[in-house]
Amino acid sequence: MTTAFPYLSALLTLSILSIHQAALASTQNGHYNIKTLNFTLYQHETINKTGFIVVDGVAGVGVSQTTTPFGTLYVFRDNLTTHVGGSSRFAGVAEGTSLTTSFDGLRSLSIAKITLNLNGYEGSISIVGGTHNTKPSEYPVVGGTGDFLYVLGHIRSTPVDLSGLTVVYRIDFFLYWPHYADTAPK
Repeated sequence: MTTAFPYLSALLTLSILSIHQAALASTQNGHYNIKTLNFTLYQHETINKTGFIVVDGVAGVGVSQTTTPFGTLYVFRDNLTTHVGGSSRFAGVAEGTSLTTSFDGLRSLSIAKITLNLNGYEGSISIVGGTHNTKPSEYPVVGGTGDFLYVLGHIRSTPVDLSGLTVVYRIDFFLYWPHYADTAPK
């Protein structure tokens, strides 16, 4: 019995490794047929036209194209287009609010609903997360409606042009629908 124990242990280890490898293969080979969608749009925000300060901040830096005082509540309803130029094809709207959370005026907590009509997809995507006004920011997708019902993923916002009255951000979408989305109630 004592001589069989090392073989039993090795057999058990090999069995566990085989099960683990089979589980990895089933998710890597498309067993679940996860649908993905990646694309880029551009957000155009103009202070006092598509974005407004509704509550003045209490401390820190002043208002500029990239900063607002700590505690500033800002609301926006910005157009999304397919190219960096504001006159390119309209693809949707980003509407939401940001609350400045740093004394340097560069960081905020942001909540937004992004409504899209793009390449046969219609609906909205909801995001929430931290924003840095002059650096790329990542936001988790927390919900969706219409064709984006049950969607998951993240969105990256990257400043493109922070000069002038209208600032432009590149918005990269990395979306996927979990395997249960096709059979979930709608």
